[in-house]
Amino acid sequence: MPIKVLVVDDSLFMRTLVSDMLDSDRRIEVIDTAKNGAEALKKIPEIKPDCITLDLVMPGWDGLTTLKHIMSQYPTPVVIVSAYSKADADITIKCLNAGAVGFVLKPSGELSLDIRTVEEQLLEQVVAAATVNVAKIKSLVARKPKRARRKLIGINKIVVIGASTGGLQTLEEILPSIPSDFPAAIIVVQHAPSRFFSQSMAEHLNQNSPLSVKVAGNNELIQAGYVYFAPSGFRMTVTNRSPEYESGLTNHDQRFISLAEEEPSALSPSIDITMRSLAKIYAGNVIGIILTGMGQDGREGMKAIKEFGGKTIAQDESSLIFGMPKVVIDAGFADKVLPASGIARAMADLINGA
Repeated sequence: MPIKVLVVDDSLFMRTLVSDMLDSDRRIEVIDTAKNGAEALKKIPEIKPDCITLDLVMPGWDGLTTLKHIMSQYPTPVVIVSAYSKADADITIKCLNAGAVGFVLKPSGELSLDIRTVEEQLLEQVVAAATVNVAKIKSLVARKPKRARRKLIGINKIVVIGASTGGLQTLEEILPSIPSDFPAAIIVVQHAPSRFFSQSMAEHLNQNSPLSVKVAGNNELIQAGYVYFAPSGFRMTVTNRSPEYESGLTNHDQRFISLAEEEPSALSPSIDITMRSLAKIYAGNVIGIILTGMGQDGREGMKAIKEFGGKTIAQDESSLIFGMPKVVIDAGFADKVLPASGIARAMADLINGA
């Protein structure tokens, strides 16, 4: 049976283009369209779609308001189709926080004549979204209180987390549970198609984390008590050479972030590249974690971490998308397989040598 999709967009032109792209895939069938949120809400109980693509900017209810109505009345996997700006990124993060499964960028704003350039990404997102159990979406909405922060300078242990679709919601469960005196830094490599989204995700997660969450900067000193987001559009690695001196190593517990610009994409930044770099620099003092997402990015990185003596954790089948973790588990590169609720505790125990 093909995946039944409802396309919601105020533009007839965009509804037609998005529908044509989806219908070109034999796995998908567009069963209806809607020009605004109110119309979509009326159609959902009648047509019972497996997935909904939802525009952000519409007359009447905007995308976020529409999403909240959908999730409260007729919970259904939703893929946000948004424009490419900081404001759109902020709203998209709120949509993911409210239950959206994934998002695809309109490459040229609300009326994107070149939207076919993201056709493959749209198809992948819809197919993945249709596999998501709505109960999993609901379980990711819970929030935890913010805790007091404590910053520590100088570390020789590090955690690296790789995530894709569903990563924001899962990180919202993990980061608030980390102790405020966590004696290591955390690097997060979350697939995001633009730097706006990396920044918006970091700002959003910073609100409820006991650690300071920020987008990593080039040549930045890695410090305990911080969560560094790898920015989309950059290859992020780590070096033990001070950027202030061309030669000479720093002391053993000083490491610096190195960013090399590249074209943003649906699989940017690369989890494998960052994990392999950390494995070489930190050796057995790395904990690698792979969370929800599509594809195989992170498999080779987790392998490298194990080969250099580090420890690895993969999220279990509670993942919103059990793709990347399953690949790691099947390859034998996961020392522990845990639900999101158990990852923060396991991470702390491994860092503290328990």
